[in-house]
Amino acid sequence: MTRLEARSLMVDLGTRRTLDGIDLSFEPGRFTVIIGPNGAGKTTLLRSLAGLAVPSKGEVALDGRALAGMSAGARARSIAYLPQGGGVAWPLPVAGVVALGRLPHGERPDRLPREGREAVASAMSSVGLQDFAHRPATALSGGERARVLLARALATQAPVLLADEPVAALDPRHQLVVLDVLKARARAGVTVVAVMHDLTLAARFADDIVLLDRGRVEASGPPAAVLTEERLAAIFGIRAQVLELAGGLLVLAERPLEGARPDAGQ
Repeated sequence: MTRLEARSLMVDLGTRRTLDGIDLSFEPGRFTVIIGPNGAGKTTLLRSLAGLAVPSKGEVALDGRALAGMSAGARARSIAYLPQGGGVAWPLPVAGVVALGRLPHGERPDRLPREGREAVASAMSSVGLQDFAHRPATALSGGERARVLLARALATQAPVLLADEPVAALDPRHQLVVLDVLKARARAGVTVVAVMHDLTLAARFADDIVLLDRGRVEASGPPAAVLTEERLAAIFGIRAQVLELAGGLLVLAERPLEGARPDAGQ
């Protein structure tokens, strides 16, 4: 059960301050979704939480211990990170790619012990790839490869799972499959944090939502508290309806607001 924290986090990329004074706590057993317009700093925040972006000020901590003070191996065993738009360059079989998730544990992908084999099989089954084990990963569709890379992250069995746009390349059915998997990992005690653009899916699956804008946290909390029509207009520059249904919130984006967000994506 691992708590992940950002403490007064600032990140500068070149001359631009991408994150500015981020204070957040991500709790074990909860699925947190980070949202925000293009250029808000979502990917930079996720990379910082994974220890891949060096803060200008502040720190990221795991259970109170500064991430910067941990060895690369300890970080890799503690945090599984799924980057946005990751690729597969070599025609390895799917099971071989997923087995790479066991490297942080010192296990050879071609000679996995029983625990490693079980972790790989469970990860593949959870994302619907159990029948793809021997197929070359490079022969799969973009959506299938995205699920392979998620399975690789799951196979690490880290107490923290970070995923950047995990459903962006997937069809509607597999979007739901993957989000069910992430939700289940959270329910099993994992600290799960994902960046997403689909506000309705975020509202339906997230326990907590963090809304970023211009590198700052504009709101954080349960979906109903964060996703208000006023915030969607002010931050995203859209007119939208937020409806409460039996299955959760439904966000209906109706139209862009004229003259709003002239700097969006800058």
